Amino acid sequence: MSLQNLKPIEWKFSERAEQLQSSAIREILKVTMRPEVISFAGGLPSPETFPVDRMRAAFDKVLAENGKTALQYGTTDGYAPLREFIAKSLSTQDCTITADQIMMVSGSQQGLDLLAKVLVDEGSKILVETPSYLGALQAFSVYRPEFVSVEMDNDGVVPASVAAKGEGAKLFYALPNFQNPTGRTLSVERRKELVETCARMGIPLIEDNPYGDLCYSGEPLPKLLNMNPNGVIYLGSFSKILTPGIRLGYMVAPVPLIRKLEQAKQATDLHTSTLTQMAVYEVIKDGFLDQHIPSIRRFYSAQCDVMLAAMTKHFPEGVTWTRPLGGMFIWATLPKHIHSKDLLADAIANNVAFVPGGPFYANEAETNTFRLSFVTVSPEKINEGIEKIGNLIKARM
Repeated sequence: MSLQNLKPIEWKFSERAEQLQSSAIREILKVTMRPEVISFAGGLPSPETFPVDRMRAAFDKVLAENGKTALQYGTTDGYAPLREFIAKSLSTQDCTITADQIMMVSGSQQGLDLLAKVLVDEGSKILVETPSYLGALQAFSVYRPEFVSVEMDNDGVVPASVAAKGEGAKLFYALPNFQNPTGRTLSVERRKELVETCARMGIPLIEDNPYGDLCYSGEPLPKLLNMNPNGVIYLGSFSKILTPGIRLGYMVAPVPLIRKLEQAKQATDLHTSTLTQMAVYEVIKDGFLDQHIPSIRRFYSAQCDVMLAAMTKHFPEGVTWTRPLGGMFIWATLPKHIHSKDLLADAIANNVAFVPGGPFYANEAETNTFRLSFVTVSPEKINEGIEKIGNLIKARM
């Protein structure tokens, strides 16, 4: 029998795979690859902030001085000097974090998947913000939980909503700082109340904090981790303060949970790139971030001001939006009768893109919302793009 005549396989996916869906954002990004499109869609840090020369020098030095170690298999929990550096940076006068509580991951997105593997069963009750980070909803949904939406307002999560809905929850996932997608920040008073509520109810609290260092003024707000290290699982990332291409993040959790997460990671990829971890440690070990992060803050703050001013000028009455204190996103709310997905179709036809709000909701999507990212577009293009969106909204009023 000729091999050319073999019958093609009819692929039969698992029930879990059948429910997988492409990210709405990733699908939009395919459109925004066209050079004429002004894209406010991607949650991408600005390449202008990438320390390319310093990264190149770090990789060269690691390979020249310790190349055989850097190119070998490593431990699952990660490169010890880097974990010790992170532990020291997260510790406070009242809360000491140790390297044993830290595991390096291939981007904090992998951390979300590992947490779901270890903590979530089919039908498990998971509390999420309203709206929430789309990537987390995707990571958790593979394991078929029951999502329960918790109320938010301009001060972040409403702790009373957690108390009212949280009975029997396996975990609560939160982004307290400059949230993706809304840009909202959880107030200090609510941070304490939220931590106390979750501890009282026995709910593990996941603190995802990729944007926390990107505050526009003052010092970063206190971490939930430091308020209750025995009940908070912390996710950190180097994507927004160095570069996302290195795919390097970390998890902080009580040691028994870290050990179980290590087992799950061993079944996934054995360990995160040793070379990358060693190079990142070389970049940051001597205080580089103390100079680098303030420059990102200034740049993003200026970009945000440009977009807010453009929205004030070009968006009609009846449209509202958040005013973030840091991070990369603004969340806009349209009059109820305007569907942001329809508005997006018009915008793309006019070479502008944003992300409709619907996919960020675990339940009962508010379809008159959308997310704007301002960090990768020039001030001139921000004004041009926002004016176009404003005119399209006016046409639908």
